[in-house]
Amino acid sequence: MRKDIDFNMYENANAVQPLAERMRPVVLNEFIGQNHIIYQNSPLSRAIKNDKLGSCIFWGPPGTGKTTLAGIIANSTDGAFVKLNAVTSGVADAKKVIEEAAKRQNLYGKKTYLMLDECHRWSKSQSDCVLKAIEEGTIIFIGSTTENPYYSMTPAIVSRCHVYEFYALTEQDIVDGLKRALNSQKGLKDLNVIADDETLSYIASFCGGDMRNAYNALELSALTTEPSPNGVELTIDNVRQAMQTKPLSVDRQNYYDMISAFIKSMRGSDPDAAMFWFCRLIESGCDPMLLARRISICAAEDVGLADPMALVVASSALEVFKNIGLPEGRLPLTQAILYIANAPKSNSCVEALEGATAAAREYVTARVPTHLMDHSHKRRGEIRRLQISSFLRRLCRSAISAGKRNG
Repeated sequence: MRKDIDFNMYENANAVQPLAERMRPVVLNEFIGQNHIIYQNSPLSRAIKNDKLGSCIFWGPPGTGKTTLAGIIANSTDGAFVKLNAVTSGVADAKKVIEEAAKRQNLYGKKTYLMLDECHRWSKSQSDCVLKAIEEGTIIFIGSTTENPYYSMTPAIVSRCHVYEFYALTEQDIVDGLKRALNSQKGLKDLNVIADDETLSYIASFCGGDMRNAYNALELSALTTEPSPNGVELTIDNVRQAMQTKPLSVDRQNYYDMISAFIKSMRGSDPDAAMFWFCRLIESGCDPMLLARRISICAAEDVGLADPMALVVASSALEVFKNIGLPEGRLPLTQAILYIANAPKSNSCVEALEGATAAAREYVTARVPTHLMDHSHKRRGEIRRLQISSFLRRLCRSAISAGKRNG
């Protein structure tokens, strides 16, 4: 057996890690996106920094930072952090974590975080096993899911957690992450990868707001491109081949113009034009999910109450497309496009929302009228006053009636 080979397991593990894993942020300052919940002095940011986070559920599309944020919490807490996957774990695993957490709390006064990935996969009986531990504070539950927890999870669990919704990352978020990977020692700096803003934007536009997909595309493009004397020079053609995407046979401005034409054709009740621009975009390599979302928006914004079924058809088409994808997924989207284009139009929902929003912002101290208040849980004092008031009114009416009789 050879003695001169040094097996460094840690370095070997890092060497084969995907770029997305190597670039995963470990501190809150490195976190990218989700600016609606992670910003300077936001409640969630303060809770993480001060190690005061309660049980919560992170809900959103894949590749948007749910697991990453859970890892940052793990790095910033003084307590224990245990991670389970709902696909491979069950009641026995959860009970073991809870028992160890109780011992840790009693002996050392330390908290325990239980991170459950794909938490919507747990059944009711599995979810019920952690309810008491969450209520008593034995564990702090952090769930991560791509499904709407209000529909896919046990209501008892959801009611005990704060739900944070994660959104698909913007193209600028993706570009920022890719630039960080190009300049980081953990990323691709050693390969001396050169990519201009147009190439990075091309990757960002095709990854659907998923940072993991973007990192995978960048890494594969860099590793499969022949290096030049200046380094690995990435072009849109290199990236296109690595991502296996159809080439957009239009420039960037024309791409957005076609999306605008598609939307305005549905809004203008022109089914032929709407179908033409839909197929033109699909053949050019546009993400079909982007078009599916625009169809749903048009159903609510432009058709609205003129035909409420339009939103049902659009949302059903979007859900079906998620399940079957291309090429068959074009059929339900076509059905929704034709339905919306031929439907009567009404923007009453938009006007109602804008008017009510303006009023709510102007009258921030408006009190609820008495007849609209909740009278089912009145305080005893209020009930007593109402009883006395009712008694006085009856007394007055009796006195008046007696006076009339005497007169």
